[in-house]
Amino acid sequence: MNARTAARDAQRSQVYDAEGLVRGMFDRADEFDTRTVEVHGSHLTLPIERRFGSVESVQIYADRVLALNWVRAQWDRAGVPVTVRARAGTKAAHYESAGAVLAVPLHAGGSAWALRELVILHELAHHLDPEPAEAAPHGPEFCARYVELVDGVIGPEAALLLRTTMYSCGVRIA
Repeated sequence: MNARTAARDAQRSQVYDAEGLVRGMFDRADEFDTRTVEVHGSHLTLPIERRFGSVESVQIYADRVLALNWVRAQWDRAGVPVTVRARAGTKAAHYESAGAVLAVPLHAGGSAWALRELVILHELAHHLDPEPAEAAPHGPEFCARYVELVDGVIGPEAALLLRTTMYSCGVRIA
């Protein structure tokens, strides 16, 4: 990564830190069968986060999110279909703007950490970027898109958790 790229994606580690905390809260809610969490003194009831069992189920989900009327009205790129494929590596999901490909790792070591709604919405937020070559990959505009997707698809409680956790990690949101 060159200095220019590093400067342009200055928030990347903070965004990933915030997401890790939020995913952990959803995981604990599932594990302990309690949907109520405390966030900055407020009690939130977390909605259910969808999990996926295959590339095909992620593809169906991505297609349905991009077909939502409010998503199409908000972002022109929602009309551009994505192709979901398995990713060989296990550490990260990623979006390839050339070809509109969403690559997700499948099961690794008994875990399918990336086959979950928060991860797929993160990658779809990259897809919906109107000017991917010009904006910081995890900059304030990306974060706003991501939070808006989470709000409209998973629910406002999940969006509030994500937004406040991002702010706590030093993330700027447009």
